Amino acid sequence: MSYSERFDKALTFAARIHRDQVRRGSLVPYVNHLLAVAAIVGEAGGTEDQVIGALLHDAIEDCIGEIPDIREQIAQRFGEGVLQIVEACTDADTLPKPPWRSRKEVFLAHLQTTPPGAPALLVSLADKLHNADAILRDYRQVGEALWERFNGKREGTLWYYTQLSESFKTLQPGPLAEELASTLRTIRELVAGKS
Repeated sequence: MSYSERFDKALTFAARIHRDQVRRGSLVPYVNHLLAVAAIVGEAGGTEDQVIGALLHDAIEDCIGEIPDIREQIAQRFGEGVLQIVEACTDADTLPKPPWRSRKEVFLAHLQTTPPGAPALLVSLADKLHNADAILRDYRQVGEALWERFNGKREGTLWYYTQLSESFKTLQPGPLAEELASTLRTIRELVAGKS
């Protein structure tokens, strides 16, 4: 399968709207995360809408302050299917964002109501898998100092990813859900070894 010009336009759009953003606690351009999530989705057999949704999965929650009509722009440029994927991956669309724990609880509850096989599930799983991989890699480099980057600190972050992993085992079973569970186990083993 090859991608159409919509994919090219989505690459450009994602790079433009996230241009000045970096990954939490680093100087890594945020667009690297979007490219990685899109690659995971594409390699798992995702449709073009899902790959475009992966490129834009954080557009609403990260850009709504600067681009109030971001939803309309996504729908107009890439279609309602892509917008639905992005909306399903969004845990906050207001500024200021609600408190971290309540935001994550609402997202987890929403995830539980998502029908198995819904297009957004693959994108959301790929996002969480890439985030977990980054947590593992960064933990190996900086140790316990890593948790200061996260609003949920160590306990909250591990709680959240445990809940996500359990949900994806049921809602999107397969190699990616297994990889997320394995990555989380490795993180927990490393943390236990440092405690």
